[in-house]
Amino acid sequence: MKQIKVLGSGCRNCEITANAIAKAAQQAGVEIELEKVTDIAEIMGYGVMSTPGVVVDGKVVHAGGVPGPDQVRSWVVE
Repeated sequence: MKQIKVLGSGCRNCEITANAIAKAAQQAGVEIELEKVTDIAEIMGYGVMSTPGVVVDGKVVHAGGVPGPDQVRSWVVE
């Protein structure tokens, strides 16, 4: 099971990103563990300066802005 974290303050873009990831995983029939991280110190620990950030299995794969649908799909099916 993939562990995916959405890093951000809980802003609208962070919510959109988290919902897109959950939807992509459901459509692909892939089980994921989705966590929203709002702690600024933890976000900075990943080196993410602009949110939303996305971490898949401990690796930062995206930072800043809402990711596109194809990008999100690639994270859940890899």
